[in-house]
Amino acid sequence: MTKYLFLKHYRGAPASVNDVPMDQWTPEEFTAHIQYMEDFAARLEETGEFVGHQAIAPEGTFVRYDGEGRPPVTDGPFAETKDLIAGWMIIDVETYERALELAAELSAAPGAGGKPIHEWLEVRPLLSAPPTITE
Repeated sequence: MTKYLFLKHYRGAPASVNDVPMDQWTPEEFTAHIQYMEDFAARLEETGEFVGHQAIAPEGTFVRYDGEGRPPVTDGPFAETKDLIAGWMIIDVETYERALELAAELSAAPGAGGKPIHEWLEVRPLLSAPPTITE
């Protein structure tokens, strides 16, 4: 089985079909969206395909070591994940096709008006240890 990372984006991906920003949703729309995500994760837990998930707050800082005795460098003139990534989910599935199938289903989470968002999700395989070679 292979683990895949689904990334949900604040922005940076193509616009979704139901492209109303989350901060403009009603409390009921927000609750329905979260419930869909929780139900999706619970179903994958039952099949053994769920690894973990978490929403990510938009606040954050890039930090870099800048040399002995110097303060760390923070932020910079580049796109930052705090501006882009809204959340993640890791699944563990048999095939890439199954990962795509699940990502498409997750993309249908409801948004404004209770209608599916049809948001773009980034699907990335997680690296694993290379196989051990024995001779």
